Amino acid sequence: MSELAGTSSDVHWFGTFATVLAPGFVAGALLGWAEHLRRVGGRTGWRWLALAPLAFGIAPMLAPGALYGLLTTGLGGGAVAVAVFAIVGGHAFSGRGAWWARTISALVGAAFVVAIGFTTSAVGGQRLAITEPRGAWVALLGMSLMITLALGSAIPQREAVNRTSLDS
Repeated sequence: MSELAGTSSDVHWFGTFATVLAPGFVAGALLGWAEHLRRVGGRTGWRWLALAPLAFGIAPMLAPGALYGLLTTGLGGGAVAVAVFAIVGGHAFSGRGAWWARTISALVGAAFVVAIGFTTSAVGGQRLAITEPRGAWVALLGMSLMITLALGSAIPQREAVNRTSLDS
């Protein structure tokens, strides 16, 4: 995290656990539940679990003054962007829906992933410039984490497994 967030990154009970680890746990648990439901044929309303990544955008906004900071300075907008990217990227990977909607989702998601790669030098300065080995590694780390999140977010948007095919 310190590589992606920069040298000013530090660990605090609320900041680290409530706004980073807890939303990751909630989103991961909901996506895991979605995979279970998908494999047993789905259930009424199970596709709403596609919104699980919103935990990444909502949790940081629960901090005192966070919503005011978002509206006045944009601080925290990255967390909201990650959540929206995960849902859009999940749609691109899902294999369901209109081809043109998945194509647009893929283009938006690819642009976001590339932007993540290039923001590492903005956060870390010359030390993390994409032309430096460490900067290229951090860019690749950030991009691969976002792609992995999008792949996981595709689970509730994928086709449910047909129960009759499992029984034969």
